[in-house]
Amino acid sequence: MIAMAIVFVVTLLLGVPIVFSLGLAGAVGLWALDLDLLTVPTRLFTGMDNFVLLAAPFYILAGEIMNRGGITERLIRLAGLITRGVPGGTAYANVSSSVLFAGISGAAVADTAALGQVFINGMPKEGYDKNYAAAVTIASSIIGPIIPPSVIMIIYASVTRLSVIDLFVAGVIPGILLAAAMWMVIYFQARGDRLPRSQIRIERHEIPVMIRDGALVLGLPGIIVGGTLLGVFTATEAGGVAVLYALVVSAFIFRTIDLREFWDSLKRAARMTATIYLIIAAATIVSYVLTIGGIGMAVQEFASQFAGSPVTFLIVLSAVLLVVGTFLEPGAAIVLIVPVLMPVTNAMGIDPMQLGMVIILTLTLGLITPPVGVCLFVACRIANSPVLRIFRAVLPFLIVELVVVLLLILFPQLSAFLPAMLR
Repeated sequence: MIAMAIVFVVTLLLGVPIVFSLGLAGAVGLWALDLDLLTVPTRLFTGMDNFVLLAAPFYILAGEIMNRGGITERLIRLAGLITRGVPGGTAYANVSSSVLFAGISGAAVADTAALGQVFINGMPKEGYDKNYAAAVTIASSIIGPIIPPSVIMIIYASVTRLSVIDLFVAGVIPGILLAAAMWMVIYFQARGDRLPRSQIRIERHEIPVMIRDGALVLGLPGIIVGGTLLGVFTATEAGGVAVLYALVVSAFIFRTIDLREFWDSLKRAARMTATIYLIIAAATIVSYVLTIGGIGMAVQEFASQFAGSPVTFLIVLSAVLLVVGTFLEPGAAIVLIVPVLMPVTNAMGIDPMQLGMVIILTLTLGLITPPVGVCLFVACRIANSPVLRIFRAVLPFLIVELVVVLLLILFPQLSAFLPAMLR
């Protein structure tokens, strides 16, 4: 396993794409354990051969269609309607837009890229510092994978065999807590008119149309969660319904997407899906090697030191995952780590919904931290600003997001309450 770790770290440092780093490291691990290398293609297929994963391309495509259908601008203006006239109003609108956009994209990077083009370029025109505008956009993008639907939760469900809809519902309260925590930071930063007042102009006659459009957009997550809860369709079937709904709203109601844009949405969704599937498949090889190599026993021995203290274990686990998340894509990290952790945490009596939210949120925070934070670098390109300057502006938001992680650890009901009501 040492050889596998060395290969993985070296290839990452050399800039090799993570899917090839994982695949090569897994092959080296099999060779070091004197196992048949024909296991590689077998495990690659096994990693993707999961019915739950069929939902991912549907949700990705629905998000792509809605985003290309002019949804981003509608959500931003709706958020601006709610927060106009107060100090820091556009910063509040930034976070509020992420909450609304989370119900469509389900991914932090998509949130940063879509909303960043508007807010990072637009907020400085109102008097905001560009680094601060980027920081708010990056920090609020973390809400994307937490509020349903969420691609990362689909991956988690495929690994753990938990219910996708239970995970979706479990993310509602943590997602709202994240937004509230960021609103609180903005409130303290805006006191005494230290942040500009919103300059979004909305005429009275526009308000009914904005509310109608917002209701249509928010109907997407409503259909996914509501239809699944009522037993009308499964979570995977809900993805197909979401695609149809997104297409009808964008093409026939808003009339903002044509055949060419729909084709572009299909191609982009296919590329994103292929990337996710390949990473999962490659990570499955490494996970198999770790299991054969006895990592499970090592984790059990480590966890035995926290017997009777699940809170302490989760705090230590979160610290480790924060480090892992700064180097490893969340989906790959889940495939590698969660199969080893589940037996241990089940034995400790940790609620699986609580564990899922803690792991997903903690790993996702790695997307906004150096050295490999994808959202951070996307925002840097949009803002044309150095990484460290933006990260310094992100720190207050990162701190309160870590407090939310701590709250999820201390109070399991925050994650488990809503799923328990469904049973």
